[in-house]
Amino acid sequence: MARVVIFAPAPMLTVTVEELRGEADVHLHVGGQGVWQARMLASLGVDVVLVCTLTGEAGRVSRHLLDEEGFRVEAIQHEGISPAYIHDRRGGERVAVVEAEGERIPRHALDSLYSAMLREAADADLVILSGPDGERTLDADVYRRLASDMRQLGKPVLVDLAGDRMAAALEGGVDVLKVSHEELVEDGRVDDGDDESQLLAAARRLAADGIALVAVTRAEAGSIVVGEQGAWRVVAPELEPVDPRGAGDSYTAGLAAVLAAGGDHAQAVRTGAAAGAVNATRRGLGTGDAEAIRAIAEQVELQELGADDDDDPEEC
Repeated sequence: MARVVIFAPAPMLTVTVEELRGEADVHLHVGGQGVWQARMLASLGVDVVLVCTLTGEAGRVSRHLLDEEGFRVEAIQHEGISPAYIHDRRGGERVAVVEAEGERIPRHALDSLYSAMLREAADADLVILSGPDGERTLDADVYRRLASDMRQLGKPVLVDLAGDRMAAALEGGVDVLKVSHEELVEDGRVDDGDDESQLLAAARRLAADGIALVAVTRAEAGSIVVGEQGAWRVVAPELEPVDPRGAGDSYTAGLAAVLAAGGDHAQAVRTGAAAGAVNATRRGLGTGDAEAIRAIAEQVELQELGADDDDDPEEC
């Protein structure tokens, strides 16, 4: 069984209020990018280890909830204010009641977290570096160090990051990059996130810097992928979404599941697109039926993109 280790520095306790038979129905889960990726990977039959910190009282509750998720958790527990949110969905839409990003990870806890990553990566087939929601949680340079050290250990590195964290990880060296079109705009790598030629050119520039596979997701528009095995426009069946949150992280998990098992880029991209599409049809973030994902993956079309399909403004 393929083994994936996920760096998820600060998962959050999530409280969601739904309506059931006219009454408030309260749900407690642990969320955040790395947790949603781990949940989908476990659904796809991958052996997953989540390396994280858990903070304060909310962290102690999160520990119990994570133990029921179906993947192994290596948690550094410490006192402080935890990331958490309370959302009210009784009206059919998410209404944020409380959204707390939590405190910065203390130095000693961060040292322990880093050591846990080194220890767990020793037996990994692939490592995912994911980010916290909070901007102040940890310095971006941690991602440079981790990416560099994971590759020194001979482990493929997949990053799903943006901004300074993505730039830092790229400096350390990565094998697979998943990034959204909005994030490329925010980073100043493209001017128009709806312009496919700009997205393709940006992906090619990133791949030219030594990244084996670059996947640019565009929500319902489908992803643009550039890698050592080709450049593709990814067209997946248009399933009606219930909640699009978590679809990007499910896409990342689908990529990781195939690549960790030694699969090729084409199958990884098809599985990623299918995992994202199936997750969007559900209310559980990072969830999906493995057989449904595999069935949808067979219907994902990869349209080849040639050298004439982009018009890089830097080369005009």
